[in-house]
Amino acid sequence: MPATVPPPVLTARALLLDMDGTIVNSDAVVERCWRVWAAEHGLDPDEALKVVHGRQGYATMAALLPDRPMEQNHADNRVMLAQETADTEGVVPVAGAQAFMAAIAALPHALVTSADEALAQARMTAAGLPMPRTRVTAERVGASKPDPEGFLKGAAELGFAPADCVAFEDSEAGIEAARSAGMRVVGVGPRASALAPDVHVQDLTGLRVESTPDGMIRLHVTK
Repeated sequence: MPATVPPPVLTARALLLDMDGTIVNSDAVVERCWRVWAAEHGLDPDEALKVVHGRQGYATMAALLPDRPMEQNHADNRVMLAQETADTEGVVPVAGAQAFMAAIAALPHALVTSADEALAQARMTAAGLPMPRTRVTAERVGASKPDPEGFLKGAAELGFAPADCVAFEDSEAGIEAARSAGMRVVGVGPRASALAPDVHVQDLTGLRVESTPDGMIRLHVTK
């Protein structure tokens, strides 16, 4: 009989968590808001939705309308953020997120999200998840994912080298950012499955968290 391959295990000293699509399922809101914006600008909403995940809104707009002045993208992004913050209908935790957040509550971790502080607070509250004490939101970086700035800043604030961190991400832009920061990546959900993260789980029920006496975090992939 062929040898049984043991399930993957990643070790880290700190965890860096994306929000949307990773611990919070906000796809319903994202789709509502971006479909309207795309239609208003003469774009195919289905094509637009292929590039919105993971980036700050202004960066998505720049990718979709490359000839438009960046100040207009920033202005539209401010409007988009207000709309998304006010709309929490359908915002729910990713399966297993509540147990996962409870399991890492006493361990070094940070939120690294393309949402601003107000949007992150609104969505984490709507999903019933605790807001990490350490967080890097949109206001705190000069460049959107896929730039690694947010992940590097999160690692620095936790006091760990990037190589000692594992990032959790769902999108191409996010996974690229984490890799550029020198981190290993747990890909969460269907968008991440084709992006070759270090390990992939359909949702957070597929992980078990173990902490060791020497301060290591072991992430066991269970399914």
